[in-house]
Formats: sequence, structure tokens, C-alpha cells
Amino acid sequence: MLFKRLRADIEAAKRNDPAARNKFEILLTYSGVHALSMHRLAGGLYRIKLKLLARIVSQTCKFFTGIEIHPAAKIAPGVFIDHGEGVVIGETAEVGEGTVLYQGCTLGGTGKETGKRHPTVGRYCVISAGAKVLGNITIGDFAKIGAGAVVLKSVPPHATAVGVPAKVVKISENKELH
Repeated sequence: MLFKRLRADIEAAKRNDPAARNKFEILLTYSGVHALSMHRLAGGLYRIKLKLLARIVSQTCKFFTGIEIHPAAKIAPGVFIDHGEGVVIGETAEVGEGTVLYQGCTLGGTGKETGKRHPTVGRYCVISAGAKVLGNITIGDFAKIGAGAVVLKSVPPHATAVGVPAKVVKISENKELH
């Protein structure tokens, strides 16, 4: 299972990064792949109630990669974190397969709420550099969030949202898998 997920993450990097030359290079040098692998280890520890150890693994990973993922976050295989410095993924966030997260994006909360307080990002979404997706909202499958956007409301599938606060500016007519 661990290697299957790692393989999916490496394939996602190869598919989404034109600079990626080969899978071995991706495995050795891509901080997003490293962060996702360490997240899966931390998540396993978290699920078996070794929460302090899980947080230590998570924070060690943050120190080395610049990517902070809470051990309880749910991330599907095949997610790609590109140039991951500054990426933050909160405790109750969920990220669907095939999604691409760029540097400096945040999947965070809006305050001190309890329960589900972080976003759910669908499959094959793009969260661009510096975007902030905040609160218990849903980003629909195949949606795109523009660079620097601050998303406070749910975004429908196949939509593009930009601005501060983000507004949907386009809903794609072409609903095929890309």
C-alpha cells in the first residue's frame, strides 16, 4: 500500500512537471514527494493514537521541506505538490487524487471552530501559488483556484475562481478528464 501510494505520487510529479526527467530523480529530489511520504507515516502514527510522535514526524518534515501537513489531513494518492515551500494543509483538510498544489498555498481554517474546519478539495483540482482556501468549504472536481486568491466560499466543479475574496469567473464547458 505504501509503495503503491508512493508510485502514484511519483507518477503525478512526472505527469505535471515538464522539468521532471525520470522517476528516480523525482524520488530523490522532489520535496513534495518527500512531504507526502512523511505525511503518510505521520498519519499512520496518528491513527494508532501515537499523536505526539506523529506531530514530531510532521514537524521534522516541515523543517526539511518547508511543507506543513497535519497528520490527520486526508490526502489521496497521486497529489502533486510543486515547489512546495510554504504549503500548509490543516487537520481536517481533504485533498482528492490528481490535485496539484503550488508553493505557498494554504488549506486552512478561519478561526477556533471545532469539528470539520478545513476545506475539502476535489479530484484533479489546481490550487495556484499563494492561494488561501479557508474554512469548511468544498472545491469541486476539476476546479482551478488562481494565484493569490482567498477562497471563503465553496467553488463548483470545473470552475475557475480568482481574486480577494475569490469569485468564480468561469465554469468550463469542456467537462472531460484532462
